[in-house]
This record gives sequence, structure tokens and C-alpha cells, in this order.
Amino acid sequence: MASKQPFTDSDTADEAVRATCDDASTCKRFATSKGYWTDLHVQYFVRQIGERKAPEINRGYYGRVRGMNLLIDAFLKKTQCDCQVVNLGAGLDTTFWRLKDENIMPKKFFEVDFPMIVARKIHHIKTKPPLSKPLIETHSTDSLRLDGHSLDSDRYCIIGADLRDLPALEEKLKKFQINPELPTLFLSECVLVYMTAEQSSKLVNWVADTFPVAMFINYEQVNMNDRFGQIMIENLQRRQCNLAGVDVCQSLDSQKERFLSAGWESVNALDMMTVYSVLPREDVARIERLEFLDERELLQQLLQHYCICWAVKDKLSLGLSQIGF
Repeated sequence: MASKQPFTDSDTADEAVRATCDDASTCKRFATSKGYWTDLHVQYFVRQIGERKAPEINRGYYGRVRGMNLLIDAFLKKTQCDCQVVNLGAGLDTTFWRLKDENIMPKKFFEVDFPMIVARKIHHIKTKPPLSKPLIETHSTDSLRLDGHSLDSDRYCIIGADLRDLPALEEKLKKFQINPELPTLFLSECVLVYMTAEQSSKLVNWVADTFPVAMFINYEQVNMNDRFGQIMIENLQRRQCNLAGVDVCQSLDSQKERFLSAGWESVNALDMMTVYSVLPREDVARIERLEFLDERELLQQLLQHYCICWAVKDKLSLGLSQIGF
């Protein structure tokens, strides 16, 4: 009988990273219950609204969701939905269902995450008709193709894989018919920071080398070398969360350099305070009326320590470099 492998530090670190998936989902569930934005599907992944989140956390998530959605929708518009989307470290994200509801779906939407998270998401999809129905409606046969760690339909695919193992990731994406000739949007939100700088560089290099027309949107920490950034790191370390790639999160320039050195044609980055300040003012005014914010300075500090960085490669001259805020 094979002896059980000892539980290593890297297993503990991976488990801590997987737990961040639940953090993000419960925060989004709470913020939507308060009316910050509408998400009709998050309730099927996170049943309980959970304990109250501070107003600055809710506004931070509002900025994150609104900012990411603006860039995603702009890419879909530029490509007229003749494209594919790959969400790396997708967790319990609901973007596919939003795009289906708004009738702006890409040709195919891929999600990749740890097999354990994928198995949970597949279980939710299989057992909850509001999640499975949109997949079946956009599928040409009666049955979806699925096993424990993957589910595949004509327009949606979820794959269990470790992003640090590029050959395995590439093989699985090929198996599920990813098309390198199609314009492709890659998404990652607080994912690359848990990989070493070398691992994330290899990943963004591989995307640049494989997809002639592509955009990569990365939401992540920034300005991490000041006191506030150090406190954020210490808080995560207490939960066994090691930010292996934090060196890339020193500044907007270091965030951009990861993509520029990998051969991306144009790269932009804004901290979330700047993104928040350019979001549609009417809607920002609406959400700022939802809850009284005592700690405006804390919100400002929080938003200055996250950013959105987006990079493009545009061999077809679709005007992808014009996408921005």
C-alpha cells in the first residue's frame, strides 16, 4: 500500500490561496445584497449573505467589479464578440452568466482554477437550474461533457489546472478547443501575486507567444513597499497566505514591466483610487448613499494599494490599444 505523502508547507499555502476564493465570493455576495451592483447568480454559489462587511470593503469591491466589467465589455465590443475569454483563477466568478444575460457572450468562455475549486463550482452548476440552464440553452446537444474536474459545453468550459504548470494548462486548453487564432481576453484577479515572479512571467510570455491578438487584464495589489502595504502582507501571512509574487506589486511601473518584458505591445496601469474617480459619477453617487463611510482616508489607502493593469497585442489592428477608462 502506498504511503500517504506528508502535508507540506506548499500544500498549506495552496489551501490558504484557495480560501481567498471564498473571501471574494462572500464579499461580493454581501455588497450585492446591499445594492452596490446587481448579480443575480452569486446567491447560487454563496447561500448566506454572511456577516456585515465594512463600507470601504464594499466600495472597494464595487470599484473592482465595475472597473473589470468596463474593460471586459469594451473588448467584447471591439471584437464584436467574435472572440474567446479565459478567466485564470476564476473561483466562483459569475461573469459568464452576466454576459449571457446581457447578450454579449464571446464564442467561448473558459475558466481555470485549482481542481478542488472547480469540483465545487461544477457541483453548484449541476444542482442549480439557474446556473445550468444558460449553459444548456447555448449548447447544441442534450448533455454537457463533464467529469470531476472539468465541464465543457459549446460556449462555456471550466477546467481544473494549476497555473504554475504551463505544459499541463496548455494541453487542457487545447483539449477543450481553445483557438489561438481568435482574439482572446485573459482575466486574472489577485491570482498572479500568489505565483513567483518567474512563474507569472512565464505565463504572460506564453499568452503573448501563443495568441497573436490578445488582451490581458490583471487586478492586483500595488504600492506594497510602504507601511500600509506591509500591514496587508503581514495580515495575509498570518493566514498562511504567502504573496510569492509581491515584488512585481511594488509600483504601477513594475506591474507594467511584467507585460512589456514579455513582448506585449502596449500596457496601461491605474491604481483603484484613479479608476474609482473615473467611474460613471451618477452611479458612484448612488452607491455612496447606500452606507455612511466614516473612514474616507482608509478607503483611499485601500484603493491606492490595488490596481488594474491591462496589456494588448493586436496583430489584426482591431483598435484594442484604444481600450481604457
